[in-house]
Formats: sequence, C-alpha cells, structure tokens
Amino acid sequence: MMVHTMHRESPDKGLDSGKYVRYTPEQVEALERVYTECPKPSSLRRQQLIRECPILSNIEPKQIKVWFQNRRCREKQRKEAARLQTVNRKLNAMNKLLMEENDRLQKQVSHLVYENGHMKHQLHTASGTTTDNSCESVVVSGQQHQQQNPNPQHQQRDANNPAGLLSIAEEALAEFLSKATGTAVDWVQMIGMKPGPDSIGIVAISRNCSGIAARACGLVSLEPMKVAEILKDRPSWLRDCRCVDTLSVIPAGNGGTIELIYTQMYAPTTLAAARDFWTLRYSTCLEDGSYVVCERSLTSATGGPVGPPSSSFVRAEMRPSGFLIRPCEGGGSILHIVDHVDLDAWSVPEVMRPLYESSKILAQKMTVAALRHVRQIAQETSGEVQYGGGRQPAVLRTFSQRLCRGFNDAVNGFVDDGWTPMGSDGAEDITVMINLSPGKFGGSQYGSSFLPSFGSGVLCAKASMLLQNVPPAVLVRFLREHRSEWADYGVDAYAAASLRASPFAVPCARAGGFPSNQVILPLAQTVEHEEFLEVVRLEGHAYSPEDMGLARDMYLLQLCSGVDENVVGGCAQLVFAPIDESFADDAPLLPSGFRIIPLEHKSTPNSASANRTLDLASSLEGSTRQAGEADQNDCNFRSVLTIAFQFTFDNHTRENVASMARQYVRSIVGSIQRVALAIAPRPGSNIGPISVPTSPEALTLVRWISRSYRVHTGADLFGSDSQTSGDTMLRQLWNHTDAILCCSLKTNASPVFTFANQTGLDMLETTLVALQDIMLDKTLDESGRKALCSEFPKIMQQGYAHLPAGVCASSMGRLVSYEQATVWKVLEDDESNHCLAFMFVNWSFV
Repeated sequence: MMVHTMHRESPDKGLDSGKYVRYTPEQVEALERVYTECPKPSSLRRQQLIRECPILSNIEPKQIKVWFQNRRCREKQRKEAARLQTVNRKLNAMNKLLMEENDRLQKQVSHLVYENGHMKHQLHTASGTTTDNSCESVVVSGQQHQQQNPNPQHQQRDANNPAGLLSIAEEALAEFLSKATGTAVDWVQMIGMKPGPDSIGIVAISRNCSGIAARACGLVSLEPMKVAEILKDRPSWLRDCRCVDTLSVIPAGNGGTIELIYTQMYAPTTLAAARDFWTLRYSTCLEDGSYVVCERSLTSATGGPVGPPSSSFVRAEMRPSGFLIRPCEGGGSILHIVDHVDLDAWSVPEVMRPLYESSKILAQKMTVAALRHVRQIAQETSGEVQYGGGRQPAVLRTFSQRLCRGFNDAVNGFVDDGWTPMGSDGAEDITVMINLSPGKFGGSQYGSSFLPSFGSGVLCAKASMLLQNVPPAVLVRFLREHRSEWADYGVDAYAAASLRASPFAVPCARAGGFPSNQVILPLAQTVEHEEFLEVVRLEGHAYSPEDMGLARDMYLLQLCSGVDENVVGGCAQLVFAPIDESFADDAPLLPSGFRIIPLEHKSTPNSASANRTLDLASSLEGSTRQAGEADQNDCNFRSVLTIAFQFTFDNHTRENVASMARQYVRSIVGSIQRVALAIAPRPGSNIGPISVPTSPEALTLVRWISRSYRVHTGADLFGSDSQTSGDTMLRQLWNHTDAILCCSLKTNASPVFTFANQTGLDMLETTLVALQDIMLDKTLDESGRKALCSEFPKIMQQGYAHLPAGVCASSMGRLVSYEQATVWKVLEDDESNHCLAFMFVNWSFV
C-alpha cells in the first residue's frame, strides 16, 4: 500500500482554513521539480502544470498556489536558520578566542607583576650601596625580558643534513608558538582593532622587543589546509614581495615539510635599498589537529646552509614567525599570524629609520594584509562578494596585483629587470632610468605586445620627498579627486598613445594646457573598503585645430588605498595605468603613481580632521589661515612621498621623453609642495597668508555683492556700514564664516556657480576653477529647488528672499545641512542684473 505524505497548507483567501490536503510522493516530486525551475510560478504556469501532470489533476489551482507559498516560506526559514547557525558558530569561536587571549594576558600580567617586584627589590638594594653592580643587574633583568630565549650558537649545519635542519625547525616552531599563544613577546593591542564576529580580528604589536613584531588572530570561513595554501603564496597577498624561490624541499620524519626559501622584497621608496630573506620554512600538523607553518632566517647563529648572495639587496633577518591554523567546530578556522623581523634599520638614512623600526607599519603591511586577504578569498568563495562588469573576482584581484607590481618595479629599478640609469640634467632631484629589454617586459606584468613594433623601451622618472604634517589619507584623496590640479592632459594623452600602433610626437608638459573632466567608474573594492579598483575616464577637449589629435576620451585603470585617516600605520597609495576601450583581461599595463608612507604618528587622533574639506586646491587659491593657527593638539609628524611615472619611447625620442618626464615630475612635486603647505603649514614659520584672488574683476564683483545685499535687505553683509577699501572688503568676504556663492542668472541655460568665498568652496568641496562646472540644480535637493522656485518671483521683485533649512550636496556627493539660505540679486553699477548670490548659514556635513 502506498504511503501518503500529508501537508497542512496555510489558508488562502477563499479556502477553508481547516482543510487538509494530502500529497503523494509523486505529487511532491513533481511540485519540487517545478519549484527548482521557478519558485514563484504565475497563475498561467500553475494551470499549465496541472494540465501537464495528470497526477496533480485532483489538486485545485489555489491549493497549488498555497503549496508554493509554503515552500518559499520554508526555504526562507531554512536560509535564516543556516545564517543564524553560522553567526552562532562565529560567536562561539570568537568567545573561545577571547577567553584564550584573556588567559594569555593574565599570564602576562602575572609575569610583569613578578618582574616589577624583582626590580623594586633590586632598586632598594641599590640604594644601600655605593657600587653600580645592582643597577647593572636591573639592566640585565630588563634585557632578559626584552630579548627572551636568546638563540644559542649552533654547530654549522647544511642542507645535506636533514636531522640538523629538523632540529632548527623544531626550535623555530617552539619559539613561534610561544609568540602566537604564549607570553614570549609583550604584545600591546593596536588602537581601533576591536574584536567581534565581523571584525578583522585581534591585532597587537610588540613592545620592548628586539626587532619589530606584530600579531593577529581572527576567524576565517575556510578549512585549515586551504588557508595554508593561500598564505604560503606570499606574492599573491604581500604587495611588497617581489619573488619567493623555494630552493630545496626536504620531507621531515614526522610528516612535515622543510623548505629552504629565498625571498626578495621591494623597497617602498627610492631612498633605501630593498631587503631579502634567506629562511627555513617548516610546515607540520600538531597533535590537536592544528596546522602550523613557521619560518625563520638561517644565520651563522642558527646554523644551516648559507643563502644566495644578494648584491642589490640588504639581508634582513626573520625571527621565528608564521601562522597557526586551528579548525573550528562546524567549519572554518581560527588563524593566528605572527611577523617578527629585523630590517637592519641602521643601514638606511636616519630620517627613514622610523619606517624600518615601526611595528605598526609592519602590522598593516604584512600581518593585517594576510588576514584580510584570507577573509577576502573566503567571502568570494562563499559568493558574498558581488562584482559588476562581468569579471570574476580573481581577474580583478590580478589587475590590482599587476598595478602594484609594475609600480614597485618602477620605484626599485632592479638591474636584473633591465633598468639602467640615464645621465642627469645637472639636478639630482629626479632620477631617470630606462629599460631596453622588451623580452623582460613580455615575461612580467607587461603584455608581450606592449612595446610598439618599431623598437622602443620604457623610461621611468621618479623621486621621493619628505612631507611635514601632511596626513597621507588626505593627500591621496586630493590626488584622486582633483587630478586636474596636478596632472597634464597632454602628458596623459602621450601615455595613452603608447597603446596605439603609431604614437604621435611627444608634447610639451604644459600644466593645465588641456583641461579635462574625469569620471570615476568603480570596478571592485575589498571587503573592508581599504582598497578599491576603478576605471577613470578623462574627457578630452580641443581648443585649437592643432589639438584635435588629443581631443579624445582616455581611460585609466586606477588602484587607490589608504584613504581612511583612522588607520594607524597605514600606507596611502594611488597607482594608475592607461588602458584602451576594450580593457581585456590581459591588457598591458604601465603603472605610474604615488605612495605616501607615515614615518611618525600623532599621539592622539585629531577629531577635526574628519570634517576637513577634501578640496585642498581651494586652500591654494585663497586660504588666509595663518601658519600659527594650526591645531596646538597636533604633534609634528612626517611622511615620505614616492612618485614614479613611466613612459614608452622610441630610439629617436629618448632625450625628448626624458626631458618631458623630468619637467613633468618636477611640476608635480611643486604642486604637491603647495598642497602640503595648504594642508598643514608648519607652526612657528614666517610664511604669510596665501593671497586671495585680487583681480579687478574680483574686486568689482565683491563690491556689487556687498552693495546689493545692503540695498535689498537694509543690513550690511560684514556687520558694519563702514566705508572700506576694495581689498579689505574682498578679504572680509573671503573670510566670511558663512558660505557665499554666486550663480549665473540665465533663462536659457541651467544656472552654474561662478564665484565662492573660501567657506563656500569648502562646503562644495571644489576649487575656483572647477566651481564653474557645478550646476545649481545638482547642488540643491528637491525641496530646496522647490523652495527656490516658489520664492523666485519675490527675489526678482523684492530683491531677496530667505529659504528655510534644508540639505544640499557637495561636488563629492556628501550631504550638507544648513539652517537658512539667503538669496539676493546682485546688481551691476547700471542696476542691471548680474547674478544671484546665496549665503548658506551654519552649514555642516551630515
């Protein structure tokens, strides 16, 4: 006898709420097949289903509808239950991680309390004697804490002695585990890294440790072996890694693997040599099921074979480091990462040493980067990350890696890549190198068809400069959002022409010679939004017949990172490369760009920096802030900016391209120096205020604005009815606390802004040059436009009107709220209408 399944269906309109419907297994199977294809069939589809499936002929169409409703509800409940189970597993794992971290901290506290008591005893003993022996013991005690477990001298071992290498590996493993889960290093949690189920994890840096060290632990939704596979591929996630060569693989007796590895790292600037490592890497499973990969340098102190020579590199030391991967109940892994290195800071110029002595920078560039990369892969694998444009996440990730790698190759200019220096033009500020090895480019990040067929090479002009009190995030945002303030359209056009078969002649570097608008089209961003990939379209314009060859849109593939001011030790970078309209997955890339690395950090974050305008060009054009008005709570801090621009050339244009490149980079350096001065003038300097625009037209406009306001409203715009000179009046308007903007008054075209004071430029986040591209109707919201339209007749008859509180938008898309806006007609001397003036009172960014 056939067993029937019985489902009580939810009541539908017109159905008996107590009615039961029996479905046979065959009927359920037929309905499930349709549900798989179409979870929400239409009425016609349900009727067709009854006709096509005789076994459903005894079921009413409304009952079929109810079955699909209940089936969708069960599916939704199942997904929600699965999501809650996942969140619960994350919370349980994080709770376990926090409990372990709490136990570790308690042990560390106990150790410090004991050491503190010991040092107090030593100091008490020292006070009762005239000798210095006790003080020496105190120093020795502190050194024992700072350099725990000093490496004993080992007998020299070579790669032909697996037992000797296994001994080194086991020692490295024990020391690594004591750092990852024990108290071998005095870890201090980094500011801003808060634990939680969706956070990056727990991140800490070393204190009073030999070398620099960082540690991170967090949850990832990948199995341990997959995590190990990802992290072992260091060049895929560590942007500063040039190459990793495994020179020997030796099976260990306990089922593990020992590898002898030579790693080359890029130098982040042009001011110091690159680093390399000669290490032993040990991979094995622990008794509790965890998988561990630890690594340490092989030196004369540890024993082991001697590594490859490195003429262009400085040999750095990796102290026992690595990652511990523990399986989570229900899937996923708990990941512990430790990086502990000595980068030989004494071999670099003194001003650059903070970069090589900062555990915070190490944490951001290596430790956190590894954890973020694994989390990114995990979310892409689970389908949580959606990208547009029809490209797979791996393809977009490859574009980012190629941009960074190409920029690093340009900054470093390694001889084995084919780079050779060109002669100087007498000044030493710009370094120019050329590469005449097309085969080398074809085998690296550049496509084999990159160089034109007529025989050519690549030229790179680069420089590094120190910046004082310039937040890297603010500067990189300015460079990204206001390209026209520093870039030259003619040079961009030449760079883009390298992608065509017949590049035209080299243009002169003319700042602002070919102004263009840029449109940023987002492609992808990482899960935590610390890096994003985008396409920039540069709209071309021709202003004379000879410029017609340049009047075409150009495209850049651009990578931007480090725009968050709250990240401690973060590096900011903007790298871009010209691409053609096809933008194929294997498109050739010749990257150029900027990198800003902090050398020192503020003691406390400046809360006002979050509200600082992103428009720095407006400060260049008219800021009157005195140098001594800088926030007294800010500490002096420095950063290093590295610039590198690459161009192709043929045999006949090498000198012309070199001259153009030098001139172009020098002009960019000059622009950035002015920007840096506008961002943060040095306290105590004798630099006067940057002058406001004082053209005769500006003086006349300000006089018309002030006189019209007084005539229409009966009040003085500047609070007093004193007769002042034109220059003084202009300065009063420029420094007015409210945003004052002028808008064209045309009946046959959309009104555009024509003038703004400093506060108005800050509110719109634009410059005097770019202001004229901003339309009034794009700035006001719908309610603001309606209010203006309703008051417009009054403005034209009475001369002015007050608009209620509202919201408008800056040129960057940020919302701006204001308490009131006053609008008045600006009359010329002959009483004809010149423009409309707006004054936004008490505005602030939402």
